[in-house]
Amino acid sequence: MAGHNKWSKVKHIKGALDAKRGKIFSKLSRELTVAAKIGGGEPDLNARLRMVLLKAKQANMPADTIDRAVKKGVGGGLGTDFEDLVYEIYAPEGVAIMVEISTDNKNRTAAEIRHILSKNGGSIATSGAVTRLFHRKGQLIISREGTDEDQIMELALESGADDFRSEPEGYEIITDPSDFEAVHKAIEDAGILCDSASVTCLPDSLVPVSAAAAGKITKIIDLIDEHDDVKEVYSNADFPEE
Repeated sequence: MAGHNKWSKVKHIKGALDAKRGKIFSKLSRELTVAAKIGGGEPDLNARLRMVLLKAKQANMPADTIDRAVKKGVGGGLGTDFEDLVYEIYAPEGVAIMVEISTDNKNRTAAEIRHILSKNGGSIATSGAVTRLFHRKGQLIISREGTDEDQIMELALESGADDFRSEPEGYEIITDPSDFEAVHKAIEDAGILCDSASVTCLPDSLVPVSAAAAGKITKIIDLIDEHDDVKEVYSNADFPEE
């Protein structure tokens, strides 16, 4: 993704975390419970749980809250079965949005997402139209401040990263999903903190967005992201600097 897009996203996530910490913790708690219910409470044996634990750690979620959520899942909490779905969406100016959802009532969730789109100029895409534009990758974002480029590049490539990119704001490391944990561990073991680290979906190319449409697209993304059933939202929008 474009450099200003990545770094702006990291800043946006941190700002949203401060403003909506309770909402984010509630969503993470449910993700932890669902992951533990499906795959058990041992992170070493449950890749899905490991990924949610990483998100919870990056959000500074309290350890006792994490523990309660995992125990609830192991104990059969929530009482209903959750289904994982992917919604494919078009926003103004041809921007593609891919949404990962975990829901216990897909009809209710579908109606609520469609309502958001109908009110804000978005639409549901045909199956496969959006997912083909993204590929799942491990991504680590590291600030330039207080770090050594040569050290980070060496650690990344020696531990199995596919790509290392140096940009004015910092560094981006791209991995195959299967190599993400090894690369992340190598970086952490060296005492280097990541601004962001996750297995995510990256677009193959970006769609430039006009200043006039940027607010509309951002509103759609934010409204969808705030929905209780939504786990992740990805887009190929390349927003203007302003």
